[in-house]
Amino acid sequence: MKDLTKGKPSTLILAFALPIFFANLLQLTYSLVDTRIVGTFLGEDALAAVGATTTLSNLIVGFLQGLSGGFAIIIAQKFGAKDYKNVKKSFAMSLTMGTGIAIFFTVFGLLFLQPILNILNVPSDLMATAKSYIFVIIAGLVATFLYDACAAALRSLGDTVTPLVILAISVALNIVGDLLFVVVLKSGVRGAAIATVLAQAIAFVVCWIYMVKRYELLRLSREDFKDPNPVMVKNMLGAGMSMGFMSSLINIGSLTLQTAINKLGNDYIVAQTAARKLTEMFMIMFTVFGNTMATYCGQNLGAGKIDRIKKGIWLAIFYTCIWCTLVIVASYTIGDKLVYLVTGTHNENVILNATKYLKFDTLFYYVTCVISVLRNVMQGMGDRVTPLISSGLEMVGKVVIAATLVPWLDYTGVIIAEPIVWFIMVIPLIVEIRKTPLFEK
Repeated sequence: MKDLTKGKPSTLILAFALPIFFANLLQLTYSLVDTRIVGTFLGEDALAAVGATTTLSNLIVGFLQGLSGGFAIIIAQKFGAKDYKNVKKSFAMSLTMGTGIAIFFTVFGLLFLQPILNILNVPSDLMATAKSYIFVIIAGLVATFLYDACAAALRSLGDTVTPLVILAISVALNIVGDLLFVVVLKSGVRGAAIATVLAQAIAFVVCWIYMVKRYELLRLSREDFKDPNPVMVKNMLGAGMSMGFMSSLINIGSLTLQTAINKLGNDYIVAQTAARKLTEMFMIMFTVFGNTMATYCGQNLGAGKIDRIKKGIWLAIFYTCIWCTLVIVASYTIGDKLVYLVTGTHNENVILNATKYLKFDTLFYYVTCVISVLRNVMQGMGDRVTPLISSGLEMVGKVVIAATLVPWLDYTGVIIAEPIVWFIMVIPLIVEIRKTPLFEK
């Protein structure tokens, strides 16, 4: 466990963020390897089928990750306040409520999968392949949530190393599973999905066993699940749903854009798949320092140390801006090589469009880093409305662009969509953060 309310903020933030960075890097490395395996052994059509449903899986999985992260904020606040009894209670409630929500998404997603794929405009020649992939991903949502909830609880107590180690095991199993199911057993894209779900289930079991043995605070008994405090339940649902919907609103916008992209043809679907995979890699630091600041602010708010939160904000933005500069350089020097590395394709149209996307969008990452830090800071401090407003603006902006600029400008409309939206959604965050005690004179 690590107490983030004491010690030098710069050292604490970097030490806390570093394992999260490696964890995200591992996850993205797997995602890239998975994409390459599908593209190399199953072909561009299979890759396009997976890419056509990626935004749907991101929407649901992103909501559950946000949900677990929001629950963990309350756990971090209780830990920062040294309220250890309610640390257990809040963790027990996170498992109970989150599992119920994951089951709901699983049932709903499987029952209405075909209509959803129709709404996504998945091309008819890709429909069967796409459906076989996303069906397995949705069926495994409970395992996905349980692992995320346990990892988030560990991070809320300041332990970012254990989730990293367990994720490394999961990623290794995932890659081996991909090779087994896709290359050896010839199970197609369904095999890649099965490998993903199995790896997450194993990661949860390993994480749970370690937690029970290592941390008394997370060693739950039946009493911890009984008589939940109504106020705590309300706060947890507020924090969890807020972060979950924040992620969902972002992904709904991306989902809407994907429906427009799916009409442009397979080359553009593959180009966008590659561009988004690399964008996830490029934006890794936004997630890292966002998660770091959510826990850092949660603990320090619980301890009543506002000055430390303010200093942490500036440090997180500074560190992330350094990363933005490195990403821009990479886009303009080796962008095309990275696209090939991800897809394995020599299709010039795919490589050209994916590279154009990266070169344009990365120029505006400095705005995105401010958005990511401030959204998580405000969540950590209990403001659940402003981040939702910001994410709602992103969703609306992408919906409007998908309906107007993409039909008019084709893929160029997709390329300029996010930078336009970023400048809009940062406004409410800056306005509201200046009204908080952080900036009182």
